[in-house]
Amino acid sequence: MKKLSSSSLPLESDFEDAGLQTLAVRAGQHRSQFNEHAEAIYPTSSFVFASAAEAAARFSGDDDGNVYSRYTNPTVQMFEERLAAMEGGEECAATSSGMAAIYAVCIAHLKSGDHVLCSRSVFGSSIVLMEKFLRKFGIDIDYVDPVDSSAWKAQCRAETRILFLESPSNPMLEVADLEALAQIAKEAGALLVVDNCFCTPAIQRPLSFGADLVVHSATKYIDGQGRCLGGAVVGSSELIEPVIGVLRSAGPTMSPFNAWVFTKGLETLMLRMKAHSENAALLADWLEQHPAVDRVNFCGLESHPQYELIQKQQSLPGGVLSFETKGGKEAAWQVVDATQMISITANLGDTKTTITHPASTTHGRLSDEERQSAGITDGLIRVAVGIEDIEDIKRDLARGLDALITD
Repeated sequence: MKKLSSSSLPLESDFEDAGLQTLAVRAGQHRSQFNEHAEAIYPTSSFVFASAAEAAARFSGDDDGNVYSRYTNPTVQMFEERLAAMEGGEECAATSSGMAAIYAVCIAHLKSGDHVLCSRSVFGSSIVLMEKFLRKFGIDIDYVDPVDSSAWKAQCRAETRILFLESPSNPMLEVADLEALAQIAKEAGALLVVDNCFCTPAIQRPLSFGADLVVHSATKYIDGQGRCLGGAVVGSSELIEPVIGVLRSAGPTMSPFNAWVFTKGLETLMLRMKAHSENAALLADWLEQHPAVDRVNFCGLESHPQYELIQKQQSLPGGVLSFETKGGKEAAWQVVDATQMISITANLGDTKTTITHPASTTHGRLSDEERQSAGITDGLIRVAVGIEDIEDIKRDLARGLDALITD
């Protein structure tokens, strides 16, 4: 995290031993001459210079001041510094969406002839990005079981430059051994890039386990109320600088207003993640007992195949779960359609509970073979558990689930 520029604020060194919740509330704030208490929004496209000489210095890079909001903006910088502090990274680059964050990392750190090892269990759009666009520019991609560290090692080759995964994965909640993959990436001369969207730094900090870069869809839990699109990349300054170069030239940068929303979202992130996790744990236990459910995938269940690893890597189980209904697609759609309170939407990380059928939405553009490889069946439902009263969430899901056993 860069040092704060305002003398009216504590410098970065004052936060070195601060707790995560303190960083979530205090890190990165820059006050203007008005000495405002809440973070300010700077909705401007450009910045005025005191002289031609100052303008020249700014454009040449000799002066670190602001030039244009596609380059830097004070509100965006506050968000970047705060998230970097929470993730334990040196620097952060904010983007216009989570997919823009993944795209920027790939463009910054890959070239024609390079090889990417990607978890087979990632968001459908991540696979589309790699298959439809990266391959077009001569980048080779192989897909790996995220929890099989030996498979990752076996498929590394001289051209491998990035190991990319989500942990936990979407929507199967598979958890990879980050320390093991970090060592494999290091030995291969590659970067370990971890999508930390499901956990956020409130639950898991991949950099502390050896990851090189962390990507986020800030649209999800960082916002927490489904208001704005945004993304971020966090890591060392050395690895973030090329990403910033891509963003400044290609333009998928974060707007000041969205950055302000996300900055305020970070303040309550830990509190919300605790509430999401508590509700999700209660719902997962209930679903495991329901006769219309074959299987529940949730990081807080002792039945989870990587339960011991989860205790090491995550401080909480998170708010997302998925479950397999008996009866395939017809049954799954019946459960989704029977809900009256829960929002039928593919977004997640909201205070409102959301539900979706991954095979026909988030992963609908994948082939049948790709979905089967990732374990995404026609009977699978994903629920991002909100912070409503848990009994109301259960009651809403029971409308469809109970009907399955009485039909």
